[in-house]
Amino acid sequence: MMSSVNEQLFPRPLSSDDVPTPPPALVPSRIPLVGNFVSLEPQNAELHGKELYDAGHSSEEALKIWDYLTYGPWPDVQSYKNTLRAQSSSFDPIFFTIRSNTTGKACGQASFLDINAQNGVIEIGHIWFGTELQKTPGGTEALFLMLKHAMDDLGYRRMQWRCNALNQRSRNAAQRLGFRFEGIFYNHLIFKGKNRDTAWYSILDDEWPEVKDIMSSWLSSSNFNSSNTAKSSLSEMMKIRTKSSRGAGLTQP
Repeated sequence: MMSSVNEQLFPRPLSSDDVPTPPPALVPSRIPLVGNFVSLEPQNAELHGKELYDAGHSSEEALKIWDYLTYGPWPDVQSYKNTLRAQSSSFDPIFFTIRSNTTGKACGQASFLDINAQNGVIEIGHIWFGTELQKTPGGTEALFLMLKHAMDDLGYRRMQWRCNALNQRSRNAAQRLGFRFEGIFYNHLIFKGKNRDTAWYSILDDEWPEVKDIMSSWLSSSNFNSSNTAKSSLSEMMKIRTKSSRGAGLTQP
């Protein structure tokens, strides 16, 4: 099966520049991250288990969430809670539950992972959105809150995104959020008995201010009508960005 993704690879110039101020080497804490549409809460199996299970298992559409993840679905709430407990005890990844500020329901999950604090490298992953959260500003805001926390509050210099190279939706999301495509690791993993080729994306620290400005503008209340429909396209806004000290003149694929 071939992916319909047709991305262009825009290599950044290689660098051996001095790093006069190293990253502060801070590891993300399990603290709430609060936005206008959603809030991220440190994952708690007893508090979040039932609602997350329902969000990811309540319909055939919801069950599609697990197609490209290396785990799931689960046969019942208790077996899912057991997985959440194991996830919550981990120091890497660090898991968060996404809660809708409108409905009050837990409706998705995301994590920080592959945390290399001394070198300022971090990833967001283990991302899934229940159908309530899919294609909403809340889903975008949830990931923006994580990006902003890592890059601004904790001073990371590289944010990574990895996904199954056949997962069109995840690859589109990466570009929409301002990540640049870096390439494919072929035969990277075996999951659920199948091969996985992995697509890699990143945002670098010199690119982040522009990405943040675009996302902040898109998420502003003035960009949404009374039914929370965006007046502008975040994907189109990202395509025209060019600013990068390591990639001057490059455009987002």
